[in-house]
Amino acid sequence: MADKPNFVLVPDPDPEPPAPARAAVPVLARLRALVGAVGGLLPQETATEGAVSAWTGRPRLVFGFDATASREPAWATARQVTDALVRALPGELDVALAVHGGSRLHTFTDFTADANTLRDRAAGISCIAGHTRLLPILSRALAASGVRVVTYIGDVFEESPGQGRRLADDMGRRGIKLIVLHDVADWNARRDGEIFLDLARRTGGCVLPFDANAPGRLRELLAAVAVYAVGGEALLEERRGEMPGAVVLLRHLGGGG
Repeated sequence: MADKPNFVLVPDPDPEPPAPARAAVPVLARLRALVGAVGGLLPQETATEGAVSAWTGRPRLVFGFDATASREPAWATARQVTDALVRALPGELDVALAVHGGSRLHTFTDFTADANTLRDRAAGISCIAGHTRLLPILSRALAASGVRVVTYIGDVFEESPGQGRRLADDMGRRGIKLIVLHDVADWNARRDGEIFLDLARRTGGCVLPFDANAPGRLRELLAAVAVYAVGGEALLEERRGEMPGAVVLLRHLGGGG
């Protein structure tokens, strides 16, 4: 009887087909994807076309505001009277709204001469905690054509004084005035009065007092600022008999604050 084999040869299985090679993802593409993912979690800018929109030839004014967390009472007052800027001289001035909060300039609207549009855009903005960002507003104003005045309502300055002075000097050379309505309801804000005054003076502008409890006074001041943006001190002089705010603005422009 023949011996039986004590083992059986089992053929090797067919080799597995090689896995398709993964496409290499460039490092730059990965970084862009990461930035995009993070950016999607942040509040997006609102109507940022203002600084590059076509200029109609009308004078332009940028109305800037510090809308950080502690500024809600002041912002509520300002929202009520933004229309004063375009109603003082209907159809003669275009205004853009520039607001910072959350440590960035998040809103720079297109320029408009429509009072309702301006108020609607202001109404949709809320205050967000963060550091102040006046200087990006000044930079955007310098990049736009036809801007004559930047009006800014704020309380503290938390940026580079040197960069602020350089921007203010550039504004002065371009004939763009900075008018600051300084809110000193918080006593800490008083320490920054000098830097605001320095920046405003470098442009030929001034610093005015701001009171969140006096919307009527703010309306008068903004109307006077609008007249100044359109016709300078000469037009302010013509209107001083009918505009209380013109008298105040002329006094501060003449005395440097």
